[in-house]
Amino acid sequence: MLLRLGSTGAAVAEVRARLAHLGLLSDTDHSDVFDDDCDVAVRTFQQERGLTSDGIVGPDTFRRLDEARWQLGDRVLQFVPGTMMRGDDVAELQRRLNQLGFDSGRADGMFGRNTDTAVREFQRGCGVNPDGICGPDTFRAFERLVRAVSGGNSATLREHVTLSDLRSGIADKVIVIDPGTEPSGALCHAVAVRVEGRLAALGTQVLLTHGTVASALTSEHDRADFANRVQADLVIAIHVDSATSDRPNGLATFYFGDPHGGVHSTGGRALAERIQDELIAQTALLDCRSHPRTWDLLRMTRMPAVRIDLGYATNSGDAALHADSAFIDAAAEGIARALSAFCAPG
Repeated sequence: MLLRLGSTGAAVAEVRARLAHLGLLSDTDHSDVFDDDCDVAVRTFQQERGLTSDGIVGPDTFRRLDEARWQLGDRVLQFVPGTMMRGDDVAELQRRLNQLGFDSGRADGMFGRNTDTAVREFQRGCGVNPDGICGPDTFRAFERLVRAVSGGNSATLREHVTLSDLRSGIADKVIVIDPGTEPSGALCHAVAVRVEGRLAALGTQVLLTHGTVASALTSEHDRADFANRVQADLVIAIHVDSATSDRPNGLATFYFGDPHGGVHSTGGRALAERIQDELIAQTALLDCRSHPRTWDLLRMTRMPAVRIDLGYATNSGDAALHADSAFIDAAAEGIARALSAFCAPG
């Protein structure tokens, strides 16, 4: 169910309550109407979280609203296989672990195996029962140590090491390509297939999330899980954007990161910028640069992941390029060159 301006009901009341909890909405009357104030609050929340700021509360935005209500210490945290705990409290836990030198991976707000291992190592070092459960004793140990220790981020260091390991050539790499299935899905799929052909000739194993224009993996969560299960080296999502106005145009790339600064994927950013440069050189699209976002495909993958927006279907200039087969070939060539250069030794 999608909630937007004009929607009513219990689900809207729940959204308003969560926005009020975050200080984004005054909701003393417990309204169940998605009014203008609620629309502004939703868009503000989406913008702050690196989501698409469209004012629509779908599954992704609602899940992120649920994650945002937790602060470290509000609940007991632990690793639960198959149903990972998620929330701002998990992200804060990860940041603290990394700050103290216990490698929990990226601070993505998901309590996975890396975080579980880091928690147990921390507990052993502090004389707390190493059961992986973050309860009052573990939280108190954090409070004592965080006040005394500053600096270092092992997750950032680990990303640099991983990035170095990737630069051994494009051959034998496993790359997942995720073509969008929006109205311009046929274009995205055509570009993806051409990238696959160019990379396969270089010895790369390419896996497409959609064998046809119809979606095989229905959500970003599913596609991120697929990439993690096949232990891909890189993930590339290819999309075409749209807007209510016909004015927005141009090429942009996105990588995992906080739009307001702070934590981000070092490898994802380097790859996004490389792809951006190559595509601008190969096509006539306007350069809209590379940006950090927290979309699920970027956040939940365990390897550098980049989303490419090849212009806007709603802009006449971009749409004219999309209709040209030479553009499709040029886009595929730019992406393939960027991936080869990114993985090149040296």
